[in-house]
Amino acid sequence: MDFDAYRQRDGLGLAQAVAAGETTAAELLALAQARAAAVNPKINAIVVDMAAQAEAQARLPQKGPFAGVPFLIKDLIQDYAGVPTTWGSRAWVGNVPTEHAHMVARWLKAGLVIFGKTNTPELGLKGTTEPLLWGPCRNPWQLEHSAGGSSGGSAAAVAAGIVPMAGANDGGGSIRIPAAMCGLFGFRPGRGRVSVGPAFAEVWEGASADGVVSISVRDAAAMLDVMSGPETGDPYPFSAAPAPYQQQAAQPPRPLRIAYCDRSPLGTPVHADYRAALQRTAVQLVELGHHVEAAEPEIDGQALARAYFHLYFGQVAASVAEAVAGGASEQAFELETRVLAMLGRAISAGEYVAQHRLWNQFSRALGRFYAQYDLYLTPSLAQPPARIGSQEMPRWQQLTVQPLLAANLGGALLKTGIVDQMANEQLARVPFTQLANLTGTPSMSVPLHQADDGLPIGVLFNGPVGGEATLLQLATQLEAAHPWAQRRPMP
Repeated sequence: MDFDAYRQRDGLGLAQAVAAGETTAAELLALAQARAAAVNPKINAIVVDMAAQAEAQARLPQKGPFAGVPFLIKDLIQDYAGVPTTWGSRAWVGNVPTEHAHMVARWLKAGLVIFGKTNTPELGLKGTTEPLLWGPCRNPWQLEHSAGGSSGGSAAAVAAGIVPMAGANDGGGSIRIPAAMCGLFGFRPGRGRVSVGPAFAEVWEGASADGVVSISVRDAAAMLDVMSGPETGDPYPFSAAPAPYQQQAAQPPRPLRIAYCDRSPLGTPVHADYRAALQRTAVQLVELGHHVEAAEPEIDGQALARAYFHLYFGQVAASVAEAVAGGASEQAFELETRVLAMLGRAISAGEYVAQHRLWNQFSRALGRFYAQYDLYLTPSLAQPPARIGSQEMPRWQQLTVQPLLAANLGGALLKTGIVDQMANEQLARVPFTQLANLTGTPSMSVPLHQADDGLPIGVLFNGPVGGEATLLQLATQLEAAHPWAQRRPMP
């Protein structure tokens, strides 16, 4: 098999070629590694090499639905025993797990050949992937733009043709944001569907979920079959789906009631290209036989963002404290991370719990909304991908926060209204994705459109608890009606 044939196939297609004797796991691995050698210096998607592990895996008998398919995992949560998981941070470079994460063990059992780990912002905290440890990850469509975050490395690798799919996770949009920016299908399962053990019971109070970014819907569905299901000790084991997701995804959806909204929940601007893409999507859905109307859940977007940022601050504070307790220096963390940790330390346990309790209000309101509608459609992003370096903290701001850090004045900073300010500034480009994270519902970004400048435009579909199959069915229908896989960003 040559590279052109390799790139034309999704993961299941490559596994079928291995099963039919048309190629071998070793040959596919060599193709993936050659492509990585050619394009990774330009995009900086792969940051940890696992050639030795992959070559050993490729020599084994190939079994499973993805037997022999090259694969990459994210350098965050997705632990591989004996390989560092740095979380994109200089403070965690010595973190070497002694056992596989459950999802990684399942990927290996499914026959995937894991040959590297992908770039991510420090602690997965940003919608752009530019950590000081590894350097910026660039968008294969336009190298001066970000690939998104926090699964930016995975999305860039898939978009550039290194692999047909890659491991990702999503605590505030980190699967769907880079998928939208890189022209991929990004599917975020609902809370508890995929085990994050044994290192964690749940990540970010259950706001985070693991999945993949992929070029095809059927790969995402088959990967959900591989990944889903409880492991011993999981706090909220899900009952099994009535049929495999790959099988369900292949069935046409019934006529759906779909609500749509192009207004940012924060009241911040939404780019005209993204509003136009949403309107085109609504027309496409009607043509496919669905009922579409403008509506949105009765949820205060500013309150949801505020609750999200309290989670954000508290989790960063805990992660930094854990690293320091393990012997790392707090100075090894990036300046912005240290500021977030300071804010987290300034929040009382009572404030944190009060904000967490609001999640129930959001979930109940969304549940009432889904009593009327099957799915909720919004833009995936509100603004185009940022240019590399544009999201860095300005020098004057760095100088301003240094004395605050030295004096540990997080409490005083919180009183200035910084939470709402940060929500409006940092989420202005990505205000739509956090709804699914705090309510624990499944969500997907579908790469249906493209801007005049060539950058991809995704649209976001949210579903109710347990709505994974409905989302996948609709995605399959849209993929057949408006194929996207033939759009390639790099030769």
